[in-house]
Amino acid sequence: MSLFVLGINHQTAPVSLRERVAFAGDAIGPALGAVRALPGVREAALLSTCNRTELYAVAEGDGSVLADWLATHPDDTGDLHGYLYRHADADAVRHLFRVATGLDSLVLGEPQILGQVKDAWATARGAGSLGGQLDRLFQHAFSTAKRARTHTRIGTNPVSVASAAVRLAQESFARLEDSTVLLIGAGETIELAARHLAQARAKRLLVANRTLAHAQELASRHGGVALPLSELDKHLDEADIVLSATAAQQAILHRPQVAAALARRRHRPMLLLDLAVPRDIAAEVAELADVYLYTVDDLERTIEDNRRGRREAADEAEAIIDLQVARYVENLAASTRTEPLKRLRAHGEAAKAEVLARARQQLAAGGDPDELLGYLAHTLTNRLLHAPTVALREAALTGNAELGRAVDKLFPQDAPGARDDEERER
Repeated sequence: MSLFVLGINHQTAPVSLRERVAFAGDAIGPALGAVRALPGVREAALLSTCNRTELYAVAEGDGSVLADWLATHPDDTGDLHGYLYRHADADAVRHLFRVATGLDSLVLGEPQILGQVKDAWATARGAGSLGGQLDRLFQHAFSTAKRARTHTRIGTNPVSVASAAVRLAQESFARLEDSTVLLIGAGETIELAARHLAQARAKRLLVANRTLAHAQELASRHGGVALPLSELDKHLDEADIVLSATAAQQAILHRPQVAAALARRRHRPMLLLDLAVPRDIAAEVAELADVYLYTVDDLERTIEDNRRGRREAADEAEAIIDLQVARYVENLAASTRTEPLKRLRAHGEAAKAEVLARARQQLAAGGDPDELLGYLAHTLTNRLLHAPTVALREAALTGNAELGRAVDKLFPQDAPGARDDEERER
C-alpha cells in the first residue's frame, strides 16, 4: 500500500478546466464511495475548492487507477491526464502539509484553505472512506499548519481571494463610495467580500442568494439589502460591480441577462468578478461592450505583491514542514515495523478471552475446577500454536529454512540463563 495525491490546481490548469473536475459538496460522499470501490483502494479523501481538486488515497499499485478516475470525473467529456499532478508517499505528505499551511495557494498563506482541508477530512470520515493512515496524516497536517502559523509570519495580515477582488475593484474600476455592489451567494467568500466592501464604505450592497434567509442574515450584518436569486434580473442593472461566488454547477448569469441590464443602464460600464469554480458567469459575457469580466485566474497579478512580501515567512514555514514530514515518515515506518507484533498480541488476547469465557461458563455450571484448568491450558495452547504449527509444517515440506531459523531466534532451546530467568519470573 502507498499514499497518493493526485490533483489539478491553479498552477496546472485554467479555470475552464478546473471547473470540469470540481465536486459540489453533496457529490463528494458518493464520489468517495466510487473511489473506494476501485481495485486496490483502501482509503480516500477528496478536497475540492475554487482553486484545486485533489484526491488523497491509500492504494496498491502506481496510482494509475486513481488518475484514470479523477481525469474523467465528475465531467467525462474529456481526458485531463495531461493536467494532473501526482505525488506518492513522502512527497504526498509534503504536498498536503504545504496545502494546509497555505504555501500552495493562489494567495500565499491564505487562511481559508485550512478550514477547507478540515472539511474534506470530516466529509471523508462521515462517508466511511477515511482509515487510520489518512486520518493520522490529516491530523498531522492540521498540527503542522498551526505550528507554521504560530512560529512564522505566514499568516500575518492574511489576504483572501475575496479581499484581492475588492482591491481589484478599487484600483481598476471606480470609487466604491460611489458604487452599488451586487453580491451573489452567501458563503464564506461572499461574507469576506461583504466585510471588505463595508470597510471600504461601498455606497450600497445588494445580496442575492437562492435561500433568502441566508442573504438576509449576511445583508443585516453589513448594512445591505437582501434579494431572492429569482429576482436577480430585476436588479442587475442597479449594480456597478457584481461579485459572485456560489456553489452552482451551471452558470447563473448569461449574456442576454447582462445585455438587458446594460441597456437599462444606458451602457454605463459594469465590473463582473466571478470567484466561483465552476464559473457563475458565462464566458461569452466578456464579449459585451462596457463589461469587464474577471475570474479567479485574473487575480494572479493583483496578489503578486502579497506573495513577494511573504517569501521570507514562507521559507521558514517550508523548514517547519520539512521537519514535520520527516517525523511523520519516521512514525509511519515505526508503526509498520511493529505491526506484526500488534497482530501477534491481538491474536493471543483474542484466544485468551474466548477460552477464558468458556471456562467461566463451565465453572458457573458446576464444572470441576481441576478439569477446567486442564481444559483451559490445553485449549489455549492449541489455539496459540495451531497457526505457527501449520506454517512450520508447510515450511519443512517446501524446504523453507528461513522460518525455522526465525523460530530458533524466538524460542532458543538452551540459551544461557534461560531457565534461571524463568525461575525468577515464577
